[in-house]
Amino acid sequence: MASPPTDAQDSQDTPRRERPSRLIDIAVALLLLVADAVIIVAGGLMLVAVGMGSMHSPHSSRPAQSRDTPILVWLVIWGIPAVAATGAFVHARLRMPVTAVVQSLFTVVCAFLAVAWTRMLLS
Repeated sequence: MASPPTDAQDSQDTPRRERPSRLIDIAVALLLLVADAVIIVAGGLMLVAVGMGSMHSPHSSRPAQSRDTPILVWLVIWGIPAVAATGAFVHARLRMPVTAVVQSLFTVVCAFLAVAWTRMLLS
């Protein structure tokens, strides 16, 4: 009988890595935490700026205007929490617990901001 190739023998001896190291998990979590914080601050500032700009004076006699919100705006508002939830799920499946927790918290904050944006746009 012929012996198996040396590559097959080596792969049987080396243990298979199931999950990334804890250091990589923490590094990715910190990187995503900074990116998430920038997104949250920018979204919050835009919410305040758009909300302040759309307010009208109570002494003004101009009639209320009917505004239709483009579908792209709704896709962005609700797409960001959907992408964040997908990221949290993927990181959980990759067995990166620290990163999964960071992304899950980001998902919750994004959903809260999406509800606030929706209420502002519908009012």
